[in-house]
Amino acid sequence: MLVDCSSETLAPLQPLATASARMYPEFAHELQVESGVNVDLREQGAVVFPPADLVPERPGLTLNNQLPAPLAELEPALAETDRPAFFLKERSVDPRGLTTAAWKTAKRRGVDFSSGDPATSVTVLHGRVAGIVTAKTTFAAPKIVNCAGAWAGQIAPHAFPTRPVKGQMLCLAAPSRTLLTRVVRSPEIYLIPRSDGRILVGTTVEEAGFDKRTDPATIQRFHRSAVAMVPTLQSARILEDWAGLRPGTPDALPILGATSTPGYYVATGHFRDGILLAPVSAQLMADVINETQPAFDLTPFSTQRFTSIPSTR
Repeated sequence: MLVDCSSETLAPLQPLATASARMYPEFAHELQVESGVNVDLREQGAVVFPPADLVPERPGLTLNNQLPAPLAELEPALAETDRPAFFLKERSVDPRGLTTAAWKTAKRRGVDFSSGDPATSVTVLHGRVAGIVTAKTTFAAPKIVNCAGAWAGQIAPHAFPTRPVKGQMLCLAAPSRTLLTRVVRSPEIYLIPRSDGRILVGTTVEEAGFDKRTDPATIQRFHRSAVAMVPTLQSARILEDWAGLRPGTPDALPILGATSTPGYYVATGHFRDGILLAPVSAQLMADVINETQPAFDLTPFSTQRFTSIPSTR
């Protein structure tokens, strides 16, 4: 979900979220053309059922967000309900397709990848970066970007304050590719339809360390909630479940820009907005690395906002 709603985005992050959401159509189109991979960018919007106690003052949800038609006409598969619902003009994209498309596009442009060989530290010589040490080898480089997500703080010499925040997911095979047209969000779950008939159900926000195991009780709760919202999903086949680790930070904002070590940059801590912020983060980091003035003030996302970032050595 490319959520660009002020009620769900921290104020310092809103300008970047809005800019990145606007970049997505061209970004997705370029990746699809160059890679031949469908990223399934959908623009049908989202139906949102906010928590009942927040409806009167829900920021970002106003009369301008009223449903364009009766709920039963917009999404006939939804169970009857008298809960207030709003409509948001936002997009969704398939993260797996997007990642594959980006990887293939980069390969076509001559980017080399080293897989299955985790980075362990950054080499610093004469006060600036000189390369990367991995579990198997070393790479020389005058400029380095640490974008290791929840693991970013484990790579010496800087212990960036990132931590893993677990999110469990369930994927169902809908009996019809047109069962749901729009993303549906409620306090209990969200449902994300894909063009191939899959429906994603999520998610949790768990402080569970680097544990990526799923919990059967949680997955069963997802399934029950999905069926309660869309009764036809009772006959849907369960395709898979999994858990991912989001990179969280102490203030829930990304860490973007240069570090105190010349030639060393960081782009991590995007928490639940990593896919949404991908294009704008890439542009901003390219500007910083090329010593071009970024389009946005990166002070709220600087490493300097943390009083001290200890060395991992």
